[in-house]
Amino acid sequence: MFRTFLKLCAGRVGQIMSMSSLGSDCGVSHNTVKEWLSVLESSYLVYKLPPHFENFSKRLVKSPKYYFYDTGLLCWLLGIRQAGHISTHPLKGSIFENFVVSELCKSQIAQGREANLYFWRDRTGLEIDLIVEAGLSLTPIEIKAGRTITHDYFKNLRRWMALAGDRGRDPMVIYAGDENQARSPAAVFSWKSVSEIIA
Repeated sequence: MFRTFLKLCAGRVGQIMSMSSLGSDCGVSHNTVKEWLSVLESSYLVYKLPPHFENFSKRLVKSPKYYFYDTGLLCWLLGIRQAGHISTHPLKGSIFENFVVSELCKSQIAQGREANLYFWRDRTGLEIDLIVEAGLSLTPIEIKAGRTITHDYFKNLRRWMALAGDRGRDPMVIYAGDENQARSPAAVFSWKSVSEIIA
């Protein structure tokens, strides 16, 4: 049953976690789900990404998301046995997001920093994949699995920056392409630069 639980967690990576739904699908209670997730966190198998509670006059989603520290383990739990299968997998975007979030988190741990990573989502569906909090400054990051930059990559960043006002700083996009780019809406970083971003 615990193995089933792990696979169900993998299938929900990067999604708002509903413990009651996960428990129902797994056939265990809400409290058991909480206990098992706590074990996974304590074992450094999964990372809980909390929501940022800055309201900006909107009703916020307040449930966390979960990511695997080891993206290879995530892929194994999803049944992916060859790297080439990721490009056509229905959770390709979530897998890439897991990679970026886990690498940023591990970079902070390696530097002896306390985790200051969050996500932000309101009830209208506006979402920012990552918020990096530094004092009063909030840096929004969008994570995109595409290899070609499109205008849609910046849409949520523009809306969030308008809401955040002076607290919003240095918006970024991390994408699956190979080159860093300077764009007017946000700085664009290749996945290859992930370990340098927090530094």
